[in-house]
Amino acid sequence: MTGPRDRTVMTRPDGSPIRVLVVDDEANLSDLLRMAMESEGWDARTAANGQEALNRIREFAPDLVVLDIMMPGLDGMEVLKRLRSAGNEVPVLFLSAKDAVEDRIAGISAGGDDYLTKPFNLEEVVVRLRGMARRHVAAAVENDARLQVDDLVLDEETYEVERAGQPIKLTAKEFELLRYLMQNPRRVLSRAQILDQVWSYDFGGTSSVVEIYISYLRKKIDTIGEPLIHTVRGVGYTIKPAR
Repeated sequence: MTGPRDRTVMTRPDGSPIRVLVVDDEANLSDLLRMAMESEGWDARTAANGQEALNRIREFAPDLVVLDIMMPGLDGMEVLKRLRSAGNEVPVLFLSAKDAVEDRIAGISAGGDDYLTKPFNLEEVVVRLRGMARRHVAAAVENDARLQVDDLVLDEETYEVERAGQPIKLTAKEFELLRYLMQNPRRVLSRAQILDQVWSYDFGGTSSVVEIYISYLRKKIDTIGEPLIHTVRGVGYTIKPAR
């Protein structure tokens, strides 16, 4: 029996959906996997053969690739070989009917990050991909002092903020509030959560201070371009890309 799945929506560093390319010559299978990825809130696309996969990877720049091995024309191993030779280190999960131990070893040795055999459990595919995203996509966020949502960038080390290349001066509390919002892109944060994280529970004022500081941020940030900070009536506030 498996435990409850983590339903936290995982995103790219800029808050946009994680991009996944599913490569398989079985249309029904690739469509099933695509729908499973979309249910995770990810941007998923498909390719039916090796050459199409290489073209899609250049155009789509996926964060993760699910790659069948046995396909007509360019097989999965050749696709991976060409990607790695070109310096593309996108994480790859092999899906294959080839289930011998030497096949698994060959797939991982060729530069694959994980290997599952067909028939597979769809839940396991999702869990494996979430693990790969956490290691490779989320790690990039953890190792980077910069937070980014659309064209808004906040540097946690230098305390500098800019939008579309234009510097924005913030007070210490405005910076803390913006950082908290940007650490949780697309997530709706309640006034209570914001008070707890930015002002702490020992704050002696009222929750209206959140609305006041949100208005301060909007005047400094949302006047430069399309609005990024949004109010969800009766719930709280969120920051998300304008496009």
